[in-house]
Amino acid sequence: MKKILVTGGLGFIGSHTVVELQNEGFDVLIIDNLSNSTIDVLDKITSITTQKPKYFNIDLKSKSAVQHFFKENKVDGVIHFAASKAVGESVEKPLEYYENNICSLIYLLQEMRTNKVVNFIFSSSCTVYGQADELPITENAPIKPAESPYGNTKQIGEEIIKDTSKISDIKAIALRYFNPIGAHESAKIGELPIGVPQNLIPFVTQTAAGIRKELAVFGSDYNTPDGTAIRDYIHVVDLAKAHIVALRRLLENNNKSFFEVFNIGTGKGNSVLEVIQSFEKVTGKKLNYKIVNRREGDITAAYADTTIANNELGWKAKSTLDEALLSAWKWQKTLK
Repeated sequence: MKKILVTGGLGFIGSHTVVELQNEGFDVLIIDNLSNSTIDVLDKITSITTQKPKYFNIDLKSKSAVQHFFKENKVDGVIHFAASKAVGESVEKPLEYYENNICSLIYLLQEMRTNKVVNFIFSSSCTVYGQADELPITENAPIKPAESPYGNTKQIGEEIIKDTSKISDIKAIALRYFNPIGAHESAKIGELPIGVPQNLIPFVTQTAAGIRKELAVFGSDYNTPDGTAIRDYIHVVDLAKAHIVALRRLLENNNKSFFEVFNIGTGKGNSVLEVIQSFEKVTGKKLNYKIVNRREGDITAAYADTTIANNELGWKAKSTLDEALLSAWKWQKTLK
């Protein structure tokens, strides 16, 4: 049974990926410092899969803690989610984002080299493209100057991994996610940011649940059909499954180079107003929303060309926007 370390494994995408890994027979170890997650997610994962992953409360910014972990635990691969991830917050707190996202990555890669762990999957982002010249966005689109410190940490992260793979045995895949939404069908795990949500969907569900007074729609003057920003919203379970096929590609030595990148999205863009309309349709709940000024760091439109992931990984997103939003609402309703 292959042992896989999942950093940030109690977070939104991490927890769903842990479930899929366990369902596929992998032995999972989780590192999470609970900076944007809660320990009860561990029990919820266990209740879904009937297996309790081994959990370590480690801050990856501590080089000695990372060294100690790898000295004590042998793993066959690493899936690295642990990072601060809010575009707007990164503009306000750039140094915190650079320290957290870059230092943790460097310390992980150093210990992987030392301990001869060669399989690495990096949680990257479509923010590496900035505002792309052409839509849909292919993996060959130029990497533009980042619009936010968060986006820049993903660009720098990819460069660090690429440079490391050139001089070591590490094989790496960077999955460039578009916008993950939704929740597990059990409604036991989902997106629950600590504090005020920075992402659209938890703000939508919390507004519908009466936790937030109103939803702010940032900007109505974008060059899009309805003036609101367009994104590619992918169900988190579809995204989690992409990690399994990427991991198998590395474990079976099917990678075509030591560093590969794949867009992970649906290939379809939806505007903020379309998301609101879809949510109202599937839930029957009217949303109280208000148009406000644009948010710094946001781009006009981004949606994926997923041809390479479809062909090379044999992976394709299956869930619709309606299905993803309904699952997010079912999850929200379980929260007290």
